[in-house]
Amino acid sequence: MPKMKSHTGMGKRVKVTGSGKIVGEQAGKRHLLEGKTSRRTRRLTGTVEMSAVDTKRIKKLLGR
Repeated sequence: MPKMKSHTGMGKRVKVTGSGKIVGEQAGKRHLLEGKTSRRTRRLTGTVEMSAVDTKRIKKLLGR
């Protein structure tokens, strides 16, 4: 049986914390920024913990 390969693209997008949580960039700060308020774009900076639904899928892609 061949080894499982981790999804390299997902590995570049998310980070696994020491406690096993998956964190990544918040969505919605890539384009159409002129229409969004400064307050909203500031709130979208930084990393957030992924939802429980996404976490299961992401861990599978990372081979964890």
